[in-house]
Amino acid sequence: MEEQSQLAQYLPVLMLGVLAVAFSFGMLVVSVIVGKKGKRSPIKDTAYECGMLPIGEGGGRFSVKFYLVAMLFILFDIEVVFLYPWAVVYREMLKQNGGLILGAMLSFLGILFVGYIYAVKKRAFDWKS
Repeated sequence: MEEQSQLAQYLPVLMLGVLAVAFSFGMLVVSVIVGKKGKRSPIKDTAYECGMLPIGEGGGRFSVKFYLVAMLFILFDIEVVFLYPWAVVYREMLKQNGGLILGAMLSFLGILFVGYIYAVKKRAFDWKS
């Protein structure tokens, strides 16, 4: 009897799922039945670009260097975000272990700086070349 009552608790969820699927397919069927069936002109099917006729490909291709610069920006941005919590609690942490905490943050910034210098030397920030 206990098992029967537990399964009965899932009945509203099952009904909601069936209703959602039925509603979705029902809207698709109604849109096909009620929708306008007529010939569409080729100009109606072209992409709209601010009132101008589209010329050329839809989207230009970007160089891989562009995505490399974007990923490096995200990487350095996220690493800088790690400085904020440290700066907020630095005074309270300074009372416990000031030198250790400052050393940890300086080593973090040192590793970040070495990565930045490596990216500059590899010309990773030049996506135009």
